[in-house]
Amino acid sequence: MAEFNPSEYSGNINLDPNPLRKYFRQPKVYITLPSKGKYYPEGALEITENGEYPVLAMTAKDELAMKTPDALLNGQSTVDVIQSCVPNIKDAWKLPSVDLDAILIAIRIATYGEEMELTTKIPNIGEERAFNVDLRQLLNKLVTSSYDDYLDLGDMKIRLRPLTYSEFTEASLKTFEEQRIFALVNDEEISDGEKLKRFNKSFKTLTDLTVNTLTQSIIEITVGDDTVTNPLHIAEFVDNADKNFFTTITEHLDAQKAKFSIEPMKVKSSEEDIAAGAPAEWSIPITFDQSNFFG
Repeated sequence: MAEFNPSEYSGNINLDPNPLRKYFRQPKVYITLPSKGKYYPEGALEITENGEYPVLAMTAKDELAMKTPDALLNGQSTVDVIQSCVPNIKDAWKLPSVDLDAILIAIRIATYGEEMELTTKIPNIGEERAFNVDLRQLLNKLVTSSYDDYLDLGDMKIRLRPLTYSEFTEASLKTFEEQRIFALVNDEEISDGEKLKRFNKSFKTLTDLTVNTLTQSIIEITVGDDTVTNPLHIAEFVDNADKNFFTTITEHLDAQKAKFSIEPMKVKSSEEDIAAGAPAEWSIPITFDQSNFFG
């Protein structure tokens, strides 16, 4: 059988325009990032002139990636899908965590539409009901929130940033591992001595994780004419600061996190369900995971 010789081919495989290109997916949604494009390192985001970013629907490959448990756990699937559907984001590992939910909601709207169905059991009576969530309202709440990245504490001016998706994922994985250890501690087949040993190790790891997460969020500390940006100096200070410093920073970070959290959906029970024992009003947590992300 004769070998293929590129020089004998009249066309050019790499340079000929694809006649199907006009049928490629097009932007379905344009969003303003909650971060307004701040906190991205150089090269991680291609900034637009008007601050709006195009969002494409997922491909079949993207959808399959989001159904791979291991890749979802370590965050790789989410990174791949974000970079596929929001082409201006070049490195999704570096995106600030405050942008994450807004981006996922926009991708879901672009792929499946503006409503998402949630199925849950009614409290007290256990019967399942389906409710529709308007994703546009959730998205609007997120993109209109702002991250306060400065905090005055005594004579200190502290500049903060949200965690990157990479840092956020790492913290989540460590927390997951520690929760698994706590489950082992409750195993009745383990001796009390071994339980205490594992608990102390677990507690130390969680403490280190909490302190490290806070330290990563601090960009600089200014006192008078001195501005400290060296991460090692900041980490040393956090380790040796009094409790008030740690508590104040933690409360500020928690308040910023709450701004970009999706509030539960409030539901009113029907008269029939109330008669059966359901509460008059209750809430449904809204999360974006494998069970409800897809249409």
